[in-house]
Amino acid sequence: MTTKQKKMLYRIITAAVLMVALHFVPVEGYPRFALYLVPYFIIGYDILRKAVLGICHGEVFDENFLMAVATVGAMLLGIYNESRGLEGEFAEGVAVMLFYQIGELFQAVAVGRSRKNISALMDIRPDYANIEDQEGNLEQVDPDDVEVGTVILVQPGEKVPIDGIVTEGSSTLNTSALTGESVPREVKEGEEIVSGCVNLTGLLRIRTTKEFGESTVSKILDLVENSSMKKARTENFITKFARYYTPAVCYSALALAVVPSVVNLLLGNPADWSTWVIRALTFLVISCPCALVISIPLSFFGGIGGASSCGILVKGSNYLEALARTKYVVFDKTGTLTKGVFQVTEICPAAEFAQKLGQAREGAPMGLREDSPEAESAGQAREAGRWTQAEGTGPEADGGHHSKETGSAAAGGRQAAQERLLELAAYAESYSNHPISKSLKEAYGRELRPSLVSDVEEISGHGVKALVDGVSVAAGNARLMESLKLPYEETQQIGTIVHVAVDGAYAGYILIADVVKEQAKDAIAALKAAGVKKTVMLTGDARLTAEHVAGQLGLDEVKSELLPGDKVEAVESLLTRKGPKENLAFVGDGINDAPVLSRADIGVAMGALGSDAAIEAADIVLMDDNPMKLALAIRISRKCLAIVYQNIVFALAVKAACLLLGAVGLANMWIAIFADVGVMVLAVLNAIRCLKVSGSGARSIA
Repeated sequence: MTTKQKKMLYRIITAAVLMVALHFVPVEGYPRFALYLVPYFIIGYDILRKAVLGICHGEVFDENFLMAVATVGAMLLGIYNESRGLEGEFAEGVAVMLFYQIGELFQAVAVGRSRKNISALMDIRPDYANIEDQEGNLEQVDPDDVEVGTVILVQPGEKVPIDGIVTEGSSTLNTSALTGESVPREVKEGEEIVSGCVNLTGLLRIRTTKEFGESTVSKILDLVENSSMKKARTENFITKFARYYTPAVCYSALALAVVPSVVNLLLGNPADWSTWVIRALTFLVISCPCALVISIPLSFFGGIGGASSCGILVKGSNYLEALARTKYVVFDKTGTLTKGVFQVTEICPAAEFAQKLGQAREGAPMGLREDSPEAESAGQAREAGRWTQAEGTGPEADGGHHSKETGSAAAGGRQAAQERLLELAAYAESYSNHPISKSLKEAYGRELRPSLVSDVEEISGHGVKALVDGVSVAAGNARLMESLKLPYEETQQIGTIVHVAVDGAYAGYILIADVVKEQAKDAIAALKAAGVKKTVMLTGDARLTAEHVAGQLGLDEVKSELLPGDKVEAVESLLTRKGPKENLAFVGDGINDAPVLSRADIGVAMGALGSDAAIEAADIVLMDDNPMKLALAIRISRKCLAIVYQNIVFALAVKAACLLLGAVGLANMWIAIFADVGVMVLAVLNAIRCLKVSGSGARSIA
């Protein structure tokens, strides 16, 4: 409990003890009224103050006003009864205020508990950054003051304050506050590291690549802090409902107090003012909309908090509500359903390219100077049989549909052609960060010399053209070869085909295979079990590869060979097919997905740890690469929405019944207290269930 909540608890206990004690004090009349004022003011002075301030500011009709009018009216009615020789029910006025404050304290504690998950996420905010001075001493500075390019030190047990690249050291990182995943992550020299992680083992020196305000931790904290600003339609409805409902019940209570008594007077009967006033006051207490006003936002807040503990960041309750109605889920393939870790599995040079290469000077890779380090290392790689590890390549085995060569000379010539084809493709793709480009550079395995590459032209959805040491090289898909009007070799093998042209002639292709994520098939099955009607995959890959992946995973529909703009059109086409109360979610890895993420009803970025574009463009951010978390997010959203509707129906039903009973005199002030405080407590208890995520989040779906 906070200090404020503890003070309220002490006030509640004091008022409750005094109220019980006064029940046994044998006093009557005004002394009795004066004694009951003590616990009344102890427990209710702040409510009375808020009610008066609300009236002064023109904001009259709220729960403070209802409680003030009801309790002051009950106390005044007690004085009236005492003056007539009857026993005044002062205890009822104190009890209404007491139980209302108990309900408010309960609600405050519940909100505090729901904030724990958010607060745990807020713990990723770093307090300082370590910088070495010229003498080697560590100086702690504010992360906001650290410039880009500064080398900072992160010791074991400290948070990484700013995004950067590890320049020295290796360590194990705890990323659970960001991803909800308890498995540590290894990091070593040369790798990128994001802020918010906790360094567990070794000393790290990190060269910052961003300012603190642009780092991952800052963007995530800003996202979470502003999530409450984007309210769901249900929340907005309750707010608007309370705005009209509260004045309506106040005027109804006034009418209930006055009209029957006036009618009795007109008919010549006793007015019986006290009976109708107490019914009106009971009516006011019953009508207080606290259960709805408190429990509905708390339910959404709890849902967002529960999701955040699993590494699922929801930008607002409106997106949580929209996710619950998702019936269409569209996936990008690379990095979402597949690992996006491409490996070169086969290199197939064209016969003409191999023949031309055989006529060239042995040992000097095409497109590179004879005296270059690459030429020397290429010759060494040939001697070592570098490509024998790839099935169907190297001197011992031939690839795919090609017939097996005989003789060591033929095998050596083919191996040289494979190496040079890979070398040229790697150089042409050297300036690209696409996963396919990275796989080519990794397969090449040697340091690239950027000075040898010029006139680089990336063609979106096709590939790249470049001059490699004066040699024209084009590397990309079949569309690139068609645009260059070059005949190319078609293959039915599964994977991504990178065709290569050298000096305007087709030189062969490189086969690259991606790996499907282990959880992807189960994730698709879980989505269908959750009521998703259609799962669709969009990809720029060839039809054969796309259909193979879709068949493996059990997807309903696949669209292949798409350019980036085609993906937006495909999503728009699907949007026209869905029902008016059905939503479409697009799930991507945040790389070049921003237009599609913003066009879908709900944009979900997966594996967004360290991806600024994904965090900015998406409505929901899955901080790691586990596709099962999408099904978990839908389950959390539907549970949250179900609890919201339960609370609305329960609160309105109980209040409607008690209002009718109160109006006809069958419900006294104690029933009114239950209808107000009791319903609120039950609704809040129900709302707290939104915090509980079965299986403790990420670990249950790992």
